[in-house]
Amino acid sequence: MRLENPILQCLIFKPPVLKLKLFACALLCLASGCSAQQPPDPKANPADPNAPTIRFVRNPDPAPEFKLPTFDGKPIALNDAKGKVVLLNFWATWCGPCRAEIPGLIELQKKYPDKLQVIGLAVDVDSAEEVKQYAAKVGMNYPVVISSADVRTSYGGIPALPTTFVLDTQGRVVQKHVGLDDPGLYETEIRALLGLSVDAKVETFEDTGQVFLANASRATELPGVDLSKLTPDQKKIALRRFNAETCTCGCTLTLAQCRINDSACETSKSITAKIVAGFADRRPSALPSPKNNP
Repeated sequence: MRLENPILQCLIFKPPVLKLKLFACALLCLASGCSAQQPPDPKANPADPNAPTIRFVRNPDPAPEFKLPTFDGKPIALNDAKGKVVLLNFWATWCGPCRAEIPGLIELQKKYPDKLQVIGLAVDVDSAEEVKQYAAKVGMNYPVVISSADVRTSYGGIPALPTTFVLDTQGRVVQKHVGLDDPGLYETEIRALLGLSVDAKVETFEDTGQVFLANASRATELPGVDLSKLTPDQKKIALRRFNAETCTCGCTLTLAQCRINDSACETSKSITAKIVAGFADRRPSALPSPKNNP
């Protein structure tokens, strides 16, 4: 249910200070989606071979709590939304795709006022007044706050905008969407999490870093890393190294996290390839030939 045409995704290139607004918009062709959670909904229609599939994390982690002030001075806490499905939408006023998806979020909040809570987490840390004016201009009917660096870090860093986390009614993160998505996908996920009928198949997956990078240690395969020639023991050792060593590209992530977060990173790709190749030099040396006794 991703938008079929390539979409613009706003990237934040590891800026030490967001006020520099070092960003760019790149054409992102549709990668395989990591959609969403829970046991298949018996009300879904799995018999329909053409029904779309949504996916949720099998054993979801609790969403990191936060408490941030709104523009009217009243703080909003994530815990306030317990019992509702929550969409945590990280966005910015200068991000075109972010602006494009806001009308859809507004409509969803209107349609499910008592069962859904959308929260807009703006990264415009130096433009609070601009965010406030924009929210009023477009009629954002859900809380909008300025996201702190600590909040972004607690959610694994936000390398691209928009990024939306989907929380179930128990406050657990069951899915993450990076880039502009069809509002219909969000609604299908919302309905499935509320136990309402959906015309979709519901599957589950193990989070190995797709949602929370901290779970990269669970991964048995990594993007762009060929582990096929390693023995099972060698593979375990290699994966431990990938999760213990930091990538030197400047991202401050482990090699495993960097491969998951940015599969185009040539630095982590090169380092992991060297680690894998190193196992070829660890073959047991040949036994010495027995000496001939006179």
